[in-house]
Amino acid sequence: MSATVGVIVNPVSGRDVRRVAARAADSTPQSKRNQVARIAIGAVASGARRLIVARDPFRISEEAVRHLRLDAEIEVIDIGARVRPEDSARAADAMRASGCGALVVLGGDGTQRTVAKAWPDVPMVPVSTGTNNVFPFMLEATLAGSAAALVVSGEVALEQVAPRAKCIRVEIEAGPRDLALVDATLLVGDFRGNLLPFEPARLRRLLLARAEPDAIGTSPIGGLLHPAGIDDDFGVEVECGDASEGSRELRVPISPGLYRTVRVADWRRVELEQAVEFRGPGVIALDGDREHTLAPAQRARLWIERAGPRVIRADRVFAQAAHQGLFLDRGTWRDPHADG
Repeated sequence: MSATVGVIVNPVSGRDVRRVAARAADSTPQSKRNQVARIAIGAVASGARRLIVARDPFRISEEAVRHLRLDAEIEVIDIGARVRPEDSARAADAMRASGCGALVVLGGDGTQRTVAKAWPDVPMVPVSTGTNNVFPFMLEATLAGSAAALVVSGEVALEQVAPRAKCIRVEIEAGPRDLALVDATLLVGDFRGNLLPFEPARLRRLLLARAEPDAIGTSPIGGLLHPAGIDDDFGVEVECGDASEGSRELRVPISPGLYRTVRVADWRRVELEQAVEFRGPGVIALDGDREHTLAPAQRARLWIERAGPRVIRADRVFAQAAHQGLFLDRGTWRDPHADG
């Protein structure tokens, strides 16, 4: 494995209309620039010998690494970024072709999904800079770079610290295939591309690979009923209804600083590979992004499988590194567990 770390930044993550419609925090270009610099410093300190970043119109990564004095090769690649979701996919493709052993990806659930679609088994450290962040971690950027570097340098084995994530596969009748990393939602009376928080009255069905009770968005709709975490080999399906159907009310933080009441008709645990059907009319949202329109009676088949990206778990990386004595002077360190 090459000792090369790639850094992908969504320059507009944490900058959409939910700063007006709710109270989500801003993630400014300057704050991201600072994070990229810390990632680079952490990566080189922990064994990375090459860093690759992508040029973007805000010059976030390029400026972050310009004046760093690091003992590593730093490469800025031009992917023709236009501040569109496909920029992250092009960056992932380019970094994979350039020999990156792992990526650090700054963005929300949607950004991580875009990268995972481009590079399905990517070893990645997902770092939260978006709005609804179930998949990426709230992780200090220095540690994110360090964790990625300890893996790409071969000091810590990828297989020990980076399990495959769950994902939701989507097959639309007479339509495309797609995937989500956290949630798939069927909405009625909505439209593709809408960036406003979901209106609870429009929710009909949810399939959740991650039903986290301490999350924001649609994930806690299942998480507050039947939690399904990152390591659980199952998901949760939720059926939403209205008062006439005998449903019950569930108070949910649907967006940062914004609670809404969701009416829940039923919910159940869903095993891996177990198929769930969505039927139109409606719009399917994947990881919060309204992506596909279902015509009346058109069906979509969905299931959860553990075939997503390899998520590098920083806590496991550092625990393993500590056990191996990687942070001590190798000349004086002695394994305390060794015989004698």
